[in-house]
Amino acid sequence: MKLAKTYSYLKSDLGVIEKDLEKIIQADHSILNEASTQLLKAGGKRLRPVFVLISAQFGQYDLSKVKHVAVALELIHMASLVHDDVIDNSELRRGKPTVKAKWDNRIAMYTGDYIFARALEYLAEINDPRAHQILSKTMVDLTIGEITQIRDKFNTRQSLRDYLRRIKRKTALLITSSTQLGAIAASVPIEQEKHLKRYGYYIGMSYQIIDDILDFTASEKQLGKPAGSDLMQGNITLPVLIAMKDPNFYQQLQELFTNKSITQDEIKPFIEQIKQSDAIEQSFEISNQYLQKAFHALDKLPNVKAKQTLKDIATYIGQRKA
Repeated sequence: MKLAKTYSYLKSDLGVIEKDLEKIIQADHSILNEASTQLLKAGGKRLRPVFVLISAQFGQYDLSKVKHVAVALELIHMASLVHDDVIDNSELRRGKPTVKAKWDNRIAMYTGDYIFARALEYLAEINDPRAHQILSKTMVDLTIGEITQIRDKFNTRQSLRDYLRRIKRKTALLITSSTQLGAIAASVPIEQEKHLKRYGYYIGMSYQIIDDILDFTASEKQLGKPAGSDLMQGNITLPVLIAMKDPNFYQQLQELFTNKSITQDEIKPFIEQIKQSDAIEQSFEISNQYLQKAFHALDKLPNVKAKQTLKDIATYIGQRKA
């Protein structure tokens, strides 16, 4: 199953979103314009706009209104990726050079700031204080998540709770906002909005866990970046956290982390150890627990086409390979 097939009926509306993204990132300054355009053309699944549009279909669906939420959330996601690449010193994203790789860290940081600002400007068309409060809180938590990840780099004294809190802030809350704000923009009844919000949170948690698994199990071609990149950067994700229960692995990892500049050759044995252990299987089990909670949240929503689409997306996320 291909993800795009699950929501193929939204193709036309997503085309409108894409055109608005292209329009809104245009800048008067040539470098800023080129950097923003490069980021947009690198592509992406556009999951956040998809969740906005589908959630809005439980209410009074009006694309001319809902698109302002969809575009704003995708812009915030894009901006956070630019900043991530600076923090992680990443040269590639989706197999293409990052903004910081083509220009430098300063250009990348200001490009991210510019895109953030454009997102807020575009969302201003939504005349609902609660929507703006939710988005502001999401951006605050996203920032805290990023800072926490920087603080915890190369720190082997982390717990499962630390990890789950971090991915909640870094990933899950923006997807949560996508389903909730889509509902708000379409005046979805408050009880249904709550269920959509819960679905978004559980899906966001599962999605990031699967991402962290794929960093070890997928190929460089599938990932668009070297396998084990997170571990090379000192980021301890769920498979590593579980593998660390083995005292030998834990000791080897501590020794590896004494040097903050880790090469791909140095990381390969750790990738193999993780793949040969039960860390991947246990990580999938935790991801599946979140997926089941997402399905449970959907059970309480009316039986419309959008509900089945959300189920199909959840199924895809649990099975995805890249």
